[in-house]
Amino acid sequence: MEALLWICLGSAIGGGARYLLSTWLLGVLGPAFPFGTLAVNVLGSFLVAAIMYVGLETPHVAPLVRLTLATGVMGGFTTYSTFSYETMRYLQQGAWGLAISNVLMTLFACLAACFLGWMGARWVFGG
Repeated sequence: MEALLWICLGSAIGGGARYLLSTWLLGVLGPAFPFGTLAVNVLGSFLVAAIMYVGLETPHVAPLVRLTLATGVMGGFTTYSTFSYETMRYLQQGAWGLAISNVLMTLFACLAACFLGWMGARWVFGG
């Protein structure tokens, strides 16, 4: 139960950080391209890999802190970071087929789900 509470707190912090960064970049760079989303995903991918490395490969971060930062803060900041980390681990393990499958399935399944969600909401709520 303690871990869940820390993850929830971390998620709130990560979500707030995502909003602040995205809003700031929108104001600085404008709406022509989703630079905020790109920045969140790239920064989140970098940070989750660093957190996981320090948390798993060194004694510097306790498991609860790693869980709070990686699952909570980074999960609230961006779930793309988890996707990137998992794909990187497949590549490090030489599991190229799994890595490529993860990339392709994530890309196409998420695009399809996005389209279906849009169409379903439009069907239910009119438009």
